Amino acid sequence: MSENNTNANQPELVFNRIFNAPRELVFKAWTEPEHLTHWWGPKGLTLRVASLDLRPGGVFLYSMKTPDGHEMWGKFVYGEITPPEKLVFTNSFSDAEGNTIRAPFSPVFPLEIRNTLTFEEQDGKTVLTMRGGPVNPTDEESAFFVSMTESMQQGFGGTFSQLDEYLAKLA
Repeated sequence: MSENNTNANQPELVFNRIFNAPRELVFKAWTEPEHLTHWWGPKGLTLRVASLDLRPGGVFLYSMKTPDGHEMWGKFVYGEITPPEKLVFTNSFSDAEGNTIRAPFSPVFPLEIRNTLTFEEQDGKTVLTMRGGPVNPTDEESAFFVSMTESMQQGFGGTFSQLDEYLAKLA
C-alpha cells in the first residue's frame, strides 16, 4: 500500500497481477458485458449487467446477487479509456437506478473509489496494475479504507482468480 493517491493524505490500494492472455483480450474482459458477467465480483455471486456505456462519462451499472437472493448494486463511471493500455473509472455502490449510495457494510467506507488500471503486454501475457483510492474522503473514510486494505487485497485476489479461470477458457 502506498500513501500516494492525489495527495499524501489519501490512501491508495495497489494490486498487480499477470494474466496469461494478450492485453487486448484482458482489456475487453474489463470493458465488455459479455465478458464481465463471467468473472467480475466476489466468488459465488451472480453478476447482471444493467447497462454499460464505455465512453468518458459513461456508466457500467450492475447488480450482484448472493445465492440466498440478496442483491447489491454498483457502478463504474468511466474517466479515461485508452484501449488496450489504460482504463480509469470511479467505482461506487448504487441503487438500481444508478444513484450513488453508501456501502451496505459501513457508513464510513468511502463513497467513491477512483481506479486506474494499466495493461502492459509482456511476452504474450498481460501485466495488470490497479491503483485505487478514495475520492475526497473524510479522515474517518480514509482510516476505514486503510483498515480494509487486507480484506480488499483478498477480495480482488479472488476476483482476479476468476478472471484467470475465465481467460484460460478463451485461450
